[in-house]
Amino acid sequence: MQQMQPLHPFHVHTRLPMELFGVDISLTNTAIALLAAAFISTAILTLLLQPRRVLPGRGQLLAEMYIMFIRNMTLSNIHEHGERYMPVIFTLFTLIAGSNLIGLFPGSFAPTTQIVVTGTLAAAVFIYTIYLRIHLHGWRFVLAFVPRGIPAFLLPLMIPIEILSFLARPVSLAVRLFANMTAGHTVLGVIAFFGLLAPWYIQWVPLSLSVALLGVEIFIAAIQSYIFCVLSCVYIDDAIHPHS
Repeated sequence: MQQMQPLHPFHVHTRLPMELFGVDISLTNTAIALLAAAFISTAILTLLLQPRRVLPGRGQLLAEMYIMFIRNMTLSNIHEHGERYMPVIFTLFTLIAGSNLIGLFPGSFAPTTQIVVTGTLAAAVFIYTIYLRIHLHGWRFVLAFVPRGIPAFLLPLMIPIEILSFLARPVSLAVRLFANMTAGHTVLGVIAFFGLLAPWYIQWVPLSLSVALLGVEIFIAAIQSYIFCVLSCVYIDDAIHPHS
């Protein structure tokens, strides 16, 4: 009966129970889907780039277009030494896009429909930007929370607002990706569920809706990966050039 629930694919289940020194490190469907997304994305890019030629074939050309897309996105949003951060953004974009798309296959699971996954990715970006601020500017980076040109009597009000705005970054990153992916996959799941319950002579209606929404979800999966990585680039650029 649980398998017939439309939101059953969003439940986290333990697939391989494991324990290390009393700590539960079991593999869940979320962890397996993340590993599968990383492995499949890496395998596809590796196959497209083999063999490498001076005059690229279709596969190599497609892979190079993908790499150049991420490179241009990184350089256009990180204005100094953007090439240095290209591997970070490339890995982030590929993992998120793969995690978004893998959930569109029947019977699969989208890791980005779990707030713990999107929250971990957002927290990683947030911690990395703090590290850059301290590494590049020392503890002077706290001056970025003091807006320019603000009268002294307004500073007690503006500084807490700036700090809260800074701390809200990982929350907005995590919730945006989680909410958009969960909403789309929920709609697909509910339509597919009612398609199973509908009489055979009208099952073409939910089937047609599912196909149409599947195309929309592919676009959303790509655009949400893009938005997450663009904002990550903006935060990295802000860490390099704090507004002090």
